Amino acid sequence: MAINWTTIYKKYSGRWVAMREDEKTVVGSGKTLKEAVEEARKKGYEHPIVTRMPEKLTAYVGYEISI
Repeated sequence: MAINWTTIYKKYSGRWVAMREDEKTVVGSGKTLKEAVEEARKKGYEHPIVTRMPEKLTAYVGYEISI
């Protein structure tokens, strides 16, 4: 099931984000991956789910080429 990160994107665009297992609750963020993980660990989350929010949203359409 898809998770809506619209609110997270608006607040953290261009930053690394560490989240709880629910993939909705932010427990750390930073300009670098290290900053986001360190903040999460200070709050007791040793293995957060981490991603980088894009600076701006763009459309992406992929397809497969058979040769």
